[in-house]
Amino acid sequence: MRILQLNLERGWRGGERQVLLTLRELRRAGHETALLARRGGELAQRALAEGHTVHECSGAAGLCAALLRHGRAYDILHAQTANTLSWLALLKGWLRRPVVFTRRTAFTKGGGMARTIWKWRRADALVAISQAAAAQPRSLGLAVSIIPSAVEATPANPAHCSEFAARLDLRGRRVLATAAALTREKDPCTLVRAVHELGKSRDDFVFVHLGAEGDAAEPARQLVAELGLQDRYLLAGFEPAVEDLYALMDVFVLSSRAEALGTSVLDAFLRRVPVAATNAGGLKESLADGRGLDCEVGDHMALAHAMARLLDDEALRQSVIEKAYAYVVREHGPAHMAERYIELYRGLAAPRSRP
Repeated sequence: MRILQLNLERGWRGGERQVLLTLRELRRAGHETALLARRGGELAQRALAEGHTVHECSGAAGLCAALLRHGRAYDILHAQTANTLSWLALLKGWLRRPVVFTRRTAFTKGGGMARTIWKWRRADALVAISQAAAAQPRSLGLAVSIIPSAVEATPANPAHCSEFAARLDLRGRRVLATAAALTREKDPCTLVRAVHELGKSRDDFVFVHLGAEGDAAEPARQLVAELGLQDRYLLAGFEPAVEDLYALMDVFVLSSRAEALGTSVLDAFLRRVPVAATNAGGLKESLADGRGLDCEVGDHMALAHAMARLLDDEALRQSVIEKAYAYVVREHGPAHMAERYIELYRGLAAPRSRP
């Protein structure tokens, strides 16, 4: 099969990493793949560096032109973001190719819902990365397949870990950390309050917040200053190759208010770091059956207690780590994800002669 993946995001986050993993695995399985991505963007550059075919474009006009030029050359058109689905839905009558959309969010939208439903109905197959992400379209009577995101094991770079640890002076302290943008949906202020609460009973740890700027950055900084946590809660910003840094962590923490799945939690599972997180959306699914400790959204006291338990209870730590590792290897391997997509594609790609 010939499959075109579409993602026009500017940055590099979990969704973009999933696109690149999908391209790799589809190619390994013998399929001809290509990517339609933003010109000069991180995803386009990484895909080109790996030898994938990339159609680069800039903005909506460029996307439409690229689809009109290349779309009919493929058996499947796979929108990996909501905005690319919009254009596939509009051009579907001309393209005459099956459209797949992967939903990576669990947000309940307000305004513009009629347009969203119209787009979803134009897709030939809707995919969600978790039951939480599937809930809203299913509530509208739409069929949704569940294909969870994948994570892959990559060797840590010891030099990166050492340099980062020295830069933040982490030596001799236990390290709790998160990898999350400073956005409202990630709720960093609850995390700051949890760290403050934990610090009332112990001083053997430091908390490292890895993540890009966002709409909650300033409130988080203000709260850190107000609570006097400048030496305890370290806002480290975006860090390339963040996967390396799990080797430094004693506990991984996520305080999200909304989360379709949370691939950073899966990264922690794979790297044998115990997880404490809220039960938002797909996080509840990931942490089920003793794979981590979950707390109610916004409950900083519960989050502080969960962090303390994972620091102090060695038997609990090991139980959580082993259950989480076995689960992520079984359910979230890249090859397994690709197999599920290939099965879906084959059901849609009826033999046809291309015009």
